[in-house]
Amino acid sequence: MSEHVSTRPRESSAGQARPIPGWDALTTAHGAALLARAAELGASGSSIDSIGQRLRRETEVDPNLLAAALTVTGLRAKAVPKFGERSGDMLFTQAGLEQASRRQVAALHASRFAGCTTVADLGCGLGAESLAFLRAGLGVRAVELDPLTAVFAAHNLGIEAAALHAERGTAPAFEVLTGDATVLGSADADGVFLDPARRTPGHSDTRRIAAAADYSPSLDFAFDAARSARAGGVKLGPGLDRELIPEDAEAQWVSVDGQLVEMGLWFGAAARPSIRRAATVIRTTPAGQDLHELLAPADAEDVDVRELGEYLIEPDGAVIRARLIGQLAAELDAGMIHEGIAYLTTDRLPETPFAQVFRITEELPAREKDLKRALAQRGIGRLEIKKRGVDVDPAALRTRLRLKGPQSATLILSRSAGRHVALLAERC
Repeated sequence: MSEHVSTRPRESSAGQARPIPGWDALTTAHGAALLARAAELGASGSSIDSIGQRLRRETEVDPNLLAAALTVTGLRAKAVPKFGERSGDMLFTQAGLEQASRRQVAALHASRFAGCTTVADLGCGLGAESLAFLRAGLGVRAVELDPLTAVFAAHNLGIEAAALHAERGTAPAFEVLTGDATVLGSADADGVFLDPARRTPGHSDTRRIAAAADYSPSLDFAFDAARSARAGGVKLGPGLDRELIPEDAEAQWVSVDGQLVEMGLWFGAAARPSIRRAATVIRTTPAGQDLHELLAPADAEDVDVRELGEYLIEPDGAVIRARLIGQLAAELDAGMIHEGIAYLTTDRLPETPFAQVFRITEELPAREKDLKRALAQRGIGRLEIKKRGVDVDPAALRTRLRLKGPQSATLILSRSAGRHVALLAERC
């Protein structure tokens, strides 16, 4: 396997985005020079508009290429939270950046392939996972259907490989192939990772595909490919119909700083023994990042409903999707506030990375007219509204409440003991 191989862009076909004029020139010497100059001007504090005006004055440049360079310059700044310090040298499309895994999540994926030699990244996009595989010391066979995205992925992996070689004296080999993953396949890779396309083709303004049957490649192909390798993984949206989860896979839901970002299905050596449900919570801290997991062999049974205590617990989205609320409740000695509603309650202040905890300061009238009066009496002008199990639009309700005053609070609307409740609370 060579260190850097990519195929040339070919004609657009079904499942591919149409070529965008100017973008294919970004990897030429002229395009690279234009991007470097744009980065230099951006470092001095110039806005994107100012950079464009300056570049038009300085050199004759194809308007399409300039537009592409300016777009990538803006995307590089947005990419830092996902891709880190090397974003300034990488190439992005808007859709590719939006769909790419965060760096810390991609590193989690790579850790699943310990013991493998090479991972086939089938549907690699801009290369987020492939970059993590390289950093983990794994060879990479990346396959991408869209020609422009494949060229950008090859560029990005080349940047990473060069940096790794400078740091370590060596770097794993990689190749980037343009084509259909179902045709090119995984070759002799002993690890397989797939991220089926869940949005319509395009480099910007794509739409989410609602039906899993329309994913590309199909779920059947993805599952079979992952099973066929020593270790296999499939990245999917966190809201995938649970009936589609294979019984032989470990299902892992991941949240980052409270945002539920994905579900991963792991097969073979990539799955942990006896684990079928995992809720993984990543929290950013001043010292870096903390990772916490709830693990179980199956869905956890919900605990019993109890009367409201002093504290209300809102489980993290990963815990809810993994159906491990009952396990978390048992660990915190908490009960459900209502059957089927993902709020817990307890009388003791719990410490947990798997939930947000609120102290209930008082219960207010649930009827809107009376609630409005109670909030006005307390001078509450800024109100965070959270709800579960009630048919309320928080934004519309906030407008109708006509809040005024210097105080701020959190209002939790839900059901408890068969009745609607409005709980004034503060975050712990």
